[in-house]
Amino acid sequence: MAECPVCGADITLVPDTEEGEIIACDDCGSELEVTGKDTLQEAPQEEEDWGE
Repeated sequence: MAECPVCGADITLVPDTEEGEIIACDDCGSELEVTGKDTLQEAPQEEEDWGE
């Protein structure tokens, strides 16, 4: 069981969840990155490169 760092909701990670995987919080919809067995952080937002 992990906790959403944005809203504090409990999130159950399936056994085959891998580190670096991006999941969504069911409560607030935030994109979260799995950083460990039971730890999450807010996923980094990709920046537009505007063709550069």
